[in-house]
Amino acid sequence: MEVNITSLSNPLIKSIKSLHKKRDRWKQKKFFVEGVRAVEEAIKSDAKIDSILYTESLFDTFGGQELFKLIDKREYRLFKITEKILKTISDTENPQGIIAVIEFNLVNLEDIFIEQGNFIIILDRIQDPGNLGTIIRTADAFGSNGIVLTSGCVDVFNPKTIRATMGSLFHLPISYEDNIKDVITKFKESGIKIIATSLDAEHFCYDVDLLQDFALIIGNEASGVSKEAIELSDYKIKIPIEKRTESLNAAIASGVIMYETYRQRKTFKS
Repeated sequence: MEVNITSLSNPLIKSIKSLHKKRDRWKQKKFFVEGVRAVEEAIKSDAKIDSILYTESLFDTFGGQELFKLIDKREYRLFKITEKILKTISDTENPQGIIAVIEFNLVNLEDIFIEQGNFIIILDRIQDPGNLGTIIRTADAFGSNGIVLTSGCVDVFNPKTIRATMGSLFHLPISYEDNIKDVITKFKESGIKIIATSLDAEHFCYDVDLLQDFALIIGNEASGVSKEAIELSDYKIKIPIEKRTESLNAAIASGVIMYETYRQRKTFKS
């Protein structure tokens, strides 16, 4: 059943507006996504959608009419709102006429493991929302089976992170774990090797067997992987770059290694 909302003081609108703040997202255990593609990915991935809000401008947006037909086939809480309300709750300058409020979709660490061929990303104090979103999207593209965020990472449900994932947030299991040392210990107990990126490493990313079950640690943009995590790792690797360049952006660096993993697994398993 569709309901019209025209007031900014409506409790639902106030609740959604509060989701811009991390504290309120985690209190409600909800976040929001905007735009035709993001909402479509949420629906197709069977995300737990709390409510969908739209304006008339949705039907003038590319793919908007098709998306509405998809929504209409399912029993969502549906609200028609004004453009003024949309601009108030939106995190973008040019909203596409639709927002979906979604329940958190985090999993336990053990739920990430697969029987064979584990390729997991551990994030160590990644600070930039765009970097985090790009890493998730890249991990999805190159076949990772899960993401683990540890203490000090930016909120994965930050609106900027959500946009940067381009829908991949709904494809990969994601776990939040406080202590990276405990994460590494659990992985090792499960037979999963730990690979850390380090500028001081002796081996390049293509020197290591990436067909084995492993977890790749991606470190903080400024300081890299923590000393503690490096000491606990089984392998330390680096990316070959020209000497005139000191280092790569965290998202780019992780993407290179993830591609090498994908290349090895496609080349040697085919």
